[in-house]
This record gives sequence, C-alpha cells and structure tokens, in this order.
Amino acid sequence: MHISWLGQTCIKIQTKNSDEEVTIIINPYKPDKGNFPRSLAPQIACFSKTQKDSITLSQNPFIVDTLGEIEIKKIMVYALPGPDEVIFKLGTEDLNIVYLGRIAKNIDSGILEKLGTPDVLFIPVGGAPYLEAKEAVDLITAMEPKIVIPIGYKCDSDPNVKPLDLFLKEIGLKPEITDKKIIIKQKDLPIEETKLMVLEKSI
Repeated sequence: MHISWLGQTCIKIQTKNSDEEVTIIINPYKPDKGNFPRSLAPQIACFSKTQKDSITLSQNPFIVDTLGEIEIKKIMVYALPGPDEVIFKLGTEDLNIVYLGRIAKNIDSGILEKLGTPDVLFIPVGGAPYLEAKEAVDLITAMEPKIVIPIGYKCDSDPNVKPLDLFLKEIGLKPEITDKKIIIKQKDLPIEETKLMVLEKSI
C-alpha cells in the first residue's frame, strides 16, 4: 500500500487486491490557496461532507459521502458518524485503515468500538478547525493504533492551522519515516508499540 498526503486532510491511497490496483482519494476539497491537483482519477472517492468544492474527479469514481458500509473492488468501506461529519474505516490488504479526517471533537465511545484498533490511523493535529495537538494525542492513546500518520497541519494550502512541530512535541515520538510517499505492508506492522510516520506534502 502506497500512501501520499496532498495537503489539508486529503489522502491518496494506492492499494492492490487480487492483482487489481485501486486508487482511493479521501477529501479532495479544493483549497483557497497553495498547490493542489486540479484533477485526479481515483476508482474510489470518499468525502467527509458533500462533494461541493471538490476538485475534478475523472473516470467516474465510486463516491462515498453518506453513512453506511459497502464493498468496492474487494475493499470494505465503512462510513461512520463522526462528531460533525463522516469518518472512514477501510479494509484492504489485511489492514484496518481509520481516517478521522476533519474532526475537531472527541469521538463517541460506541463509534470508537466500531473503528476497532487501527493498523493505520490518519488524524488531524493542527488545531481549529481540527483537533488540537493534545486532543489528538489523547485520542491516539485511547485507540492504540499501530501506525499514526498526522494530517491537517500547516502547509501552503492550509496556512492558518498550527505546524506539525507542536504535535510532535506533544506526542513525544520520533517519526520512523518522513517522506512524500509511505509504503505500508501488513507484515511490517509493529507488534506492540505505536509508530509515528510523517508524510511531506506531495504537491
């Protein structure tokens, strides 16, 4: 599985099941400033809110923007109610991927139970309109993910939120990897400790 961060809370996941490569884009909302793709061509596109203000998505992707669960191209997609908008759980390559997107408040205990223990957790950390660093760390402690990938921190297309350094200081972990693309395989997951991986904006 290849993972890239495009800025704000937009994630690109390239996964492979049964020899078919599938690209998933989550929250490809067009920013007011900074660099961002004008168009993308995923097979699956997930939105925390509506498709309004999205960039152009070509090749008619399957859209997930309402609550429920569905299997698409042998990938399980669960859209669950977050504090204010949809959050996602994806099952692919024997990995439990949890995406908390644009949340700014804690998650209901019943939803936490449905999310399970994430193999990979995407969590916003830059403060309003996302979680504050301390709130993010508290949620990570409660969820006990194997890998944490922070999103929603200061970049050229999201300049008004807080920088990543504040979250790194709060969590007290040194990133295992800092790169524009991260490759994650089920066999490489940590057994006990939580690992922190940082994505550099890829555009």
